[in-house]
Amino acid sequence: MHLRFTLAAGALALAASCATTAGEARTAQSVGPWLAASPNLSQQIQDQITRLPWTHGLERVETIHWFASVGEPAYEELLELVADPRSDVAGAALAALGATRDSRLVEPLRRIPWPTDSEDALGLERARALLRLGDWSMIPRLIEGLGHESFMVRTLCLQALQEATHEDFDYHPGESEPVRRFGVVRWQEWWSARSADPILTGGG
Repeated sequence: MHLRFTLAAGALALAASCATTAGEARTAQSVGPWLAASPNLSQQIQDQITRLPWTHGLERVETIHWFASVGEPAYEELLELVADPRSDVAGAALAALGATRDSRLVEPLRRIPWPTDSEDALGLERARALLRLGDWSMIPRLIEGLGHESFMVRTLCLQALQEATHEDFDYHPGESEPVRRFGVVRWQEWWSARSADPILTGGG
C-alpha cells in the first residue's frame, strides 16, 4: 500500500463546499471535547464518512482535504475511523487529522490502541500524522521509514521530516539503497544529538 492520498496539503484546490462547511463549523456550539457541527454540517460529515471507503485517487485526496478544512466538528468521526480494519480508510483518517495541524489531537490519537512495533506503511502514516500535529517523538520512527522498500512511503516520511525540521541531509528517496543509507545515517546522527532535549521530544 502506497498511501498515495497523503500527498501534501495544498497540492490540490479544496472543493467549493469547503468554505460553506468551514463557516458553519465556526458558528456551531461546543459540545463535549470538540466543537459540534450544525445539523447540516453533521449530515455532510456522515455522508463523506459513508463515501470515503469507496473513493480513490484524486477523489480520495479531495475528501481528505474536505475533512481537514472542516476541522474540529469532524474530529470524533475521524478518530473512530483510525481504528477501521481497512488500512486505506484508517490511513485516510490519519492523513486528514494530520493535515489539521491541531496539536490538541496528539493525546487522543496516542490513546488509540496501536502496535508499538508496527513496521507497515499504515504505522508510518500514524507517525507522520502525529509529527504533523507536533509530536516530535515520532521522528525516529519516520527516520526508520526512510529505509522502507516503497518509494512512496520513503517520500512521505521525508516530506514529514522536512516539514517539521527544515532539514533533508541530502537524502533522496529515489537514489540507490547504498546512497540512501548514507542519508539515513546523517538523519540518525542529527536526531541522536538532539533527542535528549525534552523540549524537542515532548517527553516521549
